[in-house]
Order: sequence, then structure tokens, then C-alpha cells
Amino acid sequence: MKNIFINLIVCTLLLFLCRDVAAQSKSGYKIHGTVADSASQKPLDLITVTLTDADSHVASTQTKNNGGFEFTGLKKKIYSLSIRAVGYLEIKTTINLQTDTNAGVFLLRADVKTLKEVQVRSSKPLIQQKDGKVIYDMQADPESKAKSVLDILPKIPFITVDASGNIQLKGSASFKVFVNGKPSGMMDNNLTNVLRTMPASTILRIEVITVPPAKYDAEGLGGIINIVTIKSTVDGYRGTLSVSEKGPQGGPDLGNSFSIKDGKFGISGYDGGSIYNSPQTNFSTTQQSYGTSASSLTQEGFKHNNSKNGYFGTTVSYELDSLNLLSGEFNLYGNNYNGATHQTSLLANAAGVLQGYTLDNQNRGNGGGGDASLNYQLGFKADKNRLLTFSYRYAGYSSFSTNNVDLSQLVNYPTPNYQQPDNEHTHEHTVQADLVLPVKKVNIELGVKAIFRADESNSQYLALDSVSHQYQPNQALQNQFHYTQNVYGIYNSYQFTLYKWNVSAGARAEETVVDASFLSTSTVAKQNYFNVVPTINISRPLGDGNLGFSFDQRLRRPGINRLNPFVDRSNPNFITTGNPDLKASAFDNLEVNYSTGNGKKLSIFVAVDRIFVSDLDLQVSSFDPATQVTSAIYQNTGKGGAYTFIFNANYNPNHVYGLSINNNATYFMLNGYSGTSLISLYRWMDNLSISNNFRLDKGWNLSANLNYATVSPASLQAVTNAYLGTSFGVNKELVKNKLYIAASVNNPFTRFRNNITTTLGPNFTETNINQTYFRSASLSLTYNFGRLQSEVKKNKKGIDNNDVNDRKGGM
Repeated sequence: MKNIFINLIVCTLLLFLCRDVAAQSKSGYKIHGTVADSASQKPLDLITVTLTDADSHVASTQTKNNGGFEFTGLKKKIYSLSIRAVGYLEIKTTINLQTDTNAGVFLLRADVKTLKEVQVRSSKPLIQQKDGKVIYDMQADPESKAKSVLDILPKIPFITVDASGNIQLKGSASFKVFVNGKPSGMMDNNLTNVLRTMPASTILRIEVITVPPAKYDAEGLGGIINIVTIKSTVDGYRGTLSVSEKGPQGGPDLGNSFSIKDGKFGISGYDGGSIYNSPQTNFSTTQQSYGTSASSLTQEGFKHNNSKNGYFGTTVSYELDSLNLLSGEFNLYGNNYNGATHQTSLLANAAGVLQGYTLDNQNRGNGGGGDASLNYQLGFKADKNRLLTFSYRYAGYSSFSTNNVDLSQLVNYPTPNYQQPDNEHTHEHTVQADLVLPVKKVNIELGVKAIFRADESNSQYLALDSVSHQYQPNQALQNQFHYTQNVYGIYNSYQFTLYKWNVSAGARAEETVVDASFLSTSTVAKQNYFNVVPTINISRPLGDGNLGFSFDQRLRRPGINRLNPFVDRSNPNFITTGNPDLKASAFDNLEVNYSTGNGKKLSIFVAVDRIFVSDLDLQVSSFDPATQVTSAIYQNTGKGGAYTFIFNANYNPNHVYGLSINNNATYFMLNGYSGTSLISLYRWMDNLSISNNFRLDKGWNLSANLNYATVSPASLQAVTNAYLGTSFGVNKELVKNKLYIAASVNNPFTRFRNNITTTLGPNFTETNINQTYFRSASLSLTYNFGRLQSEVKKNKKGIDNNDVNDRKGGM
């Protein structure tokens, strides 16, 4: 397979370099130009440009990242061109087309109205759709001054966040999160904590890609969430600094984004840190088994936890000349925590107590890692849109954790005190080459990629010896493994316009080689499989709106935690294990979406998805009445699919009030087995977010939000209880465009919430209740500073690893 990739890329480059560059005959004329802000001179993207002729034939497009737009295949005649965007005055002009025409630069002026000495600007649209992406403008959301990124996510189509902060994309926990279009280890290893810490005020926009093009790895059912930080646009410096405090659950947060540019050199980045305290709360687990050996298990207690998190990410670029660009990304992150748990356990049947104990666990841990990448981009004088990029990335992560468990009040449970130290290390190397090759009206992309991963872990179990009073290793309960996964990929895609339809189609071939050695169980897992996954995205303008159709196939590869056959007996009544025979799951996804334009008071985005899946790897639980133990294992048992319905609306009837509604509804249709028993999951999951914003005089903004989730599936056998949350906020602009203060309160009417998960099996029912602090208050201060002259350049291609799923549990 490696030789095939080498031969393909060599042949492609030879064909490319030897390509006939003779002039092609014209099939029509073109009009092109650029749109920029009149005040800052900054190019504006996502601006609607409309072209009409005397017969009212309409063509519509949106400006690209550099502010440019283009209409091709035009005849000689007189055209009317209009440019409009919310928050700006409309521009209209007439063009008498006789040859290819550069319409020049159009400077949009802000639509400013003065009412009784109060300056009011038209509100910017929150949601836009472009190039297969749903784009959420974070800076257009008044709540971004007061909230974290995690708080804003429920407003975005396809994204849901439950009461515990767990994120799903299209109803799945299998997705990737990028920062500025590139993978980030901190998002892979500490997603919720980082997004909880990251101020929304430091983010420019969030892009949701539910049908990733062929250039992206095939892994990830849900797709990709791309977080774009505030970028620099002019020489000098620019940045945003935010500090906040939240309690009683939470603590101080610090977040920052910055950008510096001097000539051909530029650097931009973001960083942050937090102290997150979780005061003492209660929990319980009850299980009732049925049959001839019926029994009941009750475990209850309390816990608390404190943690610290920090992260830093940066992009550096140097423009060697107009055709050669070097850039790199560097990320560091780390965390540590300590906590304590007190638990009592009682197992009984009709005859009396079968087992009992009291457990006190002092736990602590830390983790940290980093990733660095280097990209070289080569342009060509003949066509500046022709690009060749070479990239390399290294990522590493190490973690340590330990549990110190003291047992007392033992009844039929002869287990000594024990410790569980665990060390884990991961390393990843990625090499990639990409080629963008415009040919007439077709844009061709192709590339090759190889990922080399290594993961090793050593989890020990040290039992207290009653004679020596020393902790001694118990080999039967230790867990050691070494795991490698290599992924080789090649892709080819085409983008073109046909009769006003924008078409993007391609395919990606990937070979996966897995070699895992589980030393504790003397087990090996060797896998080698090959997949070809297609993708197609078709869209066209409809007036000011856009209609889209798409189809793709995605993979979900089992990660090391799902493959590891080690049996975790840390809770003697509930044991879990992986399955070295797990296979990758394949998903087929169909999507239809429509969005209205952004030039009206009301903008709407709707989408319908249909997913088909077989051999889905799910965690299934079974109860053994002979041992009174519940076992959970991963199996390729899921078959079926789901429908997802998305409705997002933003309504701004005037300059004061704004309403945002985001509804994500999914209907699951899954069948699987727990042992020999068939289990079916046919259930709705609905998540609703309603946000009200009031823009008042003198820089005041008020907000009132509601988030609601129905009873939702947590696995094939488990559901979580419904969720209703409210929040109220206020923020004030203290210094125009510079300094903001914000305050908010979440769920003021309820101090605690019980997160309840119910699991059903053929012969048992289990209920887990975890109490969390629900009421909270926060105060934040945000300061913007600096100014730049030219945009920090980034390679248009780079490494984006989104190809492995290793989240425990979930769907």
C-alpha cells in the first residue's frame, strides 16, 4: 500500500509539472472584484453579491476569505450588480460587459442611524452557510462578552451540550474539534475543560462541517467543529484579554488571544487557564436484579474535586516571497486534579446481607502534552490558485493518575486496602502532501497522508499486605499494553459550477494497520483493513438563500480503550472490559439543507439527515445472577440508523431585540444484543435552545436564555433524564470597542440538579444518580487592544487528523 501511495503522488506531480499550459478558448466572460470595509479597509467575507441582466436572470455568490467574488461564463450585455449585507449600506452599480472585467474594490459603509444622540448599528447575522459549512459569528452574539465557548455551543446548529457538559455533533460523540482549521491535542484530550475555560470573546467564529470533503480523514460520524480565533489584519499588534470568576462550582478563568505582524512575519495565538472547584455533592447507584437469584445493590456517598487547566496555542508564518510561505503551529496544554470519594455499598437478597463495605478514595492526577507542525506552501506564477503544500506534525501526551483506596466495615468482602497508579504515553507523527490544481473551471484537489501512532500504558494494582504493612503488586489486576496504529490515506476531489449548481465531489482511500499487545492478558490484536469512502456536496443559490444536498460515508475506528481486553474490577459489582476483536464501523449519511439569506430581519436554517449504520461498536451490559456482578463490554452489535432534524432561526425585528432559536431533534433506530437477548432502541432525542437579547442605549445588553433536553439515550440500554436550564445576563460597554464588563446567573431557581441515568437489561434495572451544582453566577471583564495592517498568512493546506474515536461510552 505504501508503494502505491508513493507511485501515485510521483505520477501526479510529474503530470502536474509537465502539464500543457497552452491558452484555452473562452466559453464566456467574467466579472470579478473585491469587497472591503470602508473604515478598516479589511476585506469582508460571506458578503452576498447579486448579478442581474435586463431579462432578470439572477446569479448570486458570496465573497471568499480575501473579500473576492467572481461570475464566469457571462455573455456580452449590460448587467446590474448589487452588494448587500446586514449592518452595511447596499451598493448598486451597472457594468457594460464587453470583455473580462475587474470591477475593482467596493467599500461598504456601515449602516448607522442616529436617534436622539444614540448611535445604533444594524445587527450582524449569527448564522451563515458557505462551502458546505454552517458558520456561527461569535462576535455578532452579544453574549460572547460574558460566556465561555461551551456556553455558546447549544445555539449552533447540529451541536448539543447536556447538563454535564458533554458535547455531541449530530447526536454522536464521535467527531473532531479543530482550532483555526488544524487539529489540536488539547481538544482531543481535554475538550470540555478547555472550552469551559475559553472565553467566547476571543473567538471570531465557529464552523460546523457535517459532511467533510475528501481531503479530511474518514473518521468521525458527526463531522468537524472548527474554532476560529480572532485574527490579525494590520501591521502592529492586536489582542483580547478576558478574566472571569464563576461559583460556587467553578472558579477564576483567564483567556487571551493575540496577533502580531511585522512585514512578512506574523504570529497569532490564544491561551488560557482556570481553577475549577467542584464542591461536595452526593451520588448513588441502585440495581435490582430479577429471577430466582433476585438481589438489590445500593451504593451511595459523596465526592468533591478540584482541578487546574492551562493551554497555549500559536500559529507562526513567514512569507519568503509571493510564491513561498512557511508556517507552523505549536500547542501546549496541561491539567492536574485532586479529589475524594466516600462510598458505602450493600448487596442483599431476601435472605439478608450478601456483601457490604465502606470505601474512601483519595484520587489525584495530572496530564500534559503538546503538538507542533510545520507547513511549506509553494505557489506558481502561472496561476496563483495552484498550490503545493508539504506538512509534518508531531503530537505527544502523557498522563499520571492514582487512586488510594481504604476499605472498612467489610461484610463478606475480604479485600485489603489498595492503590492504583496509572501511567500513559502517546506519540503521533503525521506527514502529508496536498496539491490544488485549477483546470479551466474545475478545481482539482489531491493528496496523500500517513499517520503513525504509538500508545503505551502501565496501570498497577498495589494491595496492602497485612503482615508487612507494605503495598505489594497484584499481577492479576495490573494492566499493561503497547499499541500502534498506522493510517495511510490518499484522496482526490473536484469542485466546479454547473448550471448554477456548485458541485464538490471526491473520494478517499484509507488503509489502517493495527498492532496491539496487551501484556496483562497475553493477548494481541492485529488488524488490517482498507476503505474507500465517497463524498459529494451539491448546492445552489435560491434568491438570497441556499439549497444543498450531500452524501458521504464516514468511519469510526475503535481506539485503544475499546480494544483493551483488561478487566477493570475497581468496583467489584461493576466490571468493564474492551474487545480486541472490534471492527471499524461504517456510516452512510444523506443530508438536505436550506438557508434563507441574511439581508432580512428573519434568517432560517433547516436540515434533515438520514444515517445508515451496521456493525456499530456499542458498550452493552449484562448481569450474572450467579456472581451478582454486572459486566460491560464493547461489541459490534449495533445496526440501524437515525434521522436528524435541525431548525435554527434568528429574528431581529428592530435594533433593540434579537431572538435566536436552535432545535436539534434526532430519532434513533438501533438494534443490538446483550448476550443472546435482542435490545432495541427507538427513541426521540430533542434539544432546544432559546436566546433573547436586548440591545439598549449607552452600551447595555441584556439576555435571557432557556435550554431544554428531553430524555435522551446514553447507550443502547441506557437513557438520561430530561434537562431544563435557564440563564440571565447583562453586559456593558465601558470603553467603546475596548472594554466590556459582564455578569450572568445560571439556573437561579434551582441549587442542585440530579443527573439520572437508567440502564435496562433482560434481568436487571440500574439507576445512577449524580448530584451537581446547578445554580451559579459569574462576572467577567474583557479588554480589546491593538491594531494591525495586513492579515497573518496561513497555509491553505495543512495536517488535520480527525480519524480515530476513543471516547469511552456514548453513542
